[in-house]
Amino acid sequence: MLSPLALAYLGDTVYDMYVRAFVVMQAAHTPNELHRLAARYASAVGQAAAFRRVEPLLSEEELGWFRRGRNAHSGTVPKSASVADYHTATGLETLLGQLWITGQDERLTALMKRILEED
Repeated sequence: MLSPLALAYLGDTVYDMYVRAFVVMQAAHTPNELHRLAARYASAVGQAAAFRRVEPLLSEEELGWFRRGRNAHSGTVPKSASVADYHTATGLETLLGQLWITGQDERLTALMKRILEED
């Protein structure tokens, strides 16, 4: 069993991969524009907002993984986000890491589609 912070480390990469694929498919952009678009989603603030989009869809087990990650304290202090957003983002990353490591690809993709869909 991996620690919540190890799962968050993995989940951050999974999240970033989905976000990068999403922004690349939107339109032809320069690398700088792609980075700027992806940064909106891949910041602690963006990830906290992403969690709020999928929270109503989560099972009790998934909420448990989220809480494990949210409550794990890495000892770092966010510079460009509130502590609450930072912990929420870590919880989301932990959940995504758990889904990826357990091979729940369809569920992971469904949640990421919800996060990235337009309002």
